[in-house]
Amino acid sequence: MNTQRGFSLIELLIVVAIILIIAGIAVPNLLKARISANESSAVGSVRALTSANIQYFVQCPAKGFAAALTNLGPGDGSCTAIGAIDEVLVSGTKSGYSLTYTPGAPNAAGLISTYTILLKPITVSVTGQRAFCSSQDGVIHYNETGTTCDATPAGDPSLQ
Repeated sequence: MNTQRGFSLIELLIVVAIILIIAGIAVPNLLKARISANESSAVGSVRALTSANIQYFVQCPAKGFAAALTNLGPGDGSCTAIGAIDEVLVSGTKSGYSLTYTPGAPNAAGLISTYTILLKPITVSVTGQRAFCSSQDGVIHYNETGTTCDATPAGDPSLQ
């Protein structure tokens, strides 16, 4: 009388092969979804930084735009740190993107009238595909290569 219980080796190999096929289909889609989420987060970060810089400009009219990200970060609400963005954005890295904030040179009165925000993927094709940037005109630009981005304002040459 044959009273074997369990699965044969062939049956287990078939199940493992099916699982591997399903994983081979699902993993690339999961990576694409993560890249898409990181890019959406980067655009949101550019929007938040642009809004924070406008808030800083209104709150500190004698200084113009912020001289550094720390001026926009957590603080007491003074022109040293207005508390418009969180410490994650101040750190310069968020959701697979590195952030570079470049203020323009101050004029003779010490007023900073330009800035550039650039977010680049830390690893292109892994954490993101595109680079995003903005300047004082508030328009968000992107570059498909993910390496650089041009945020030169169009129109009024006094803004450049």
